[in-house]
Amino acid sequence: MSQPWTAPPPPGVYGQTPGNNLVIGIIATVVSVSFCCIPHGLISLLYATQVNKKAAMGDLPGAINAAKQAKMWGIISIIVALIGLAAWFFFGVFSVILSSI
Repeated sequence: MSQPWTAPPPPGVYGQTPGNNLVIGIIATVVSVSFCCIPHGLISLLYATQVNKKAAMGDLPGAINAAKQAKMWGIISIIVALIGLAAWFFFGVFSVILSSI
């Protein structure tokens, strides 16, 4: 009825353990909180912390997916924060110009 337990494949069967992108997660969190006041960089940070745990458990496809998600959310977070910074700068300059008229 139930299948016998099989050990997870040893590391290296799927290839090398992926990088966890923790640096980009930390940078994205700091940039998003500093410039945009929305902590969406935490999503990248959470995925980055899952990479090593999944790789240690033998779930290398899951670790690769978590690494890709961490990188994607980090880039999205930085782009949104920079757009927020640009909008803040634009409206600040625009308000100075209007107040001087």
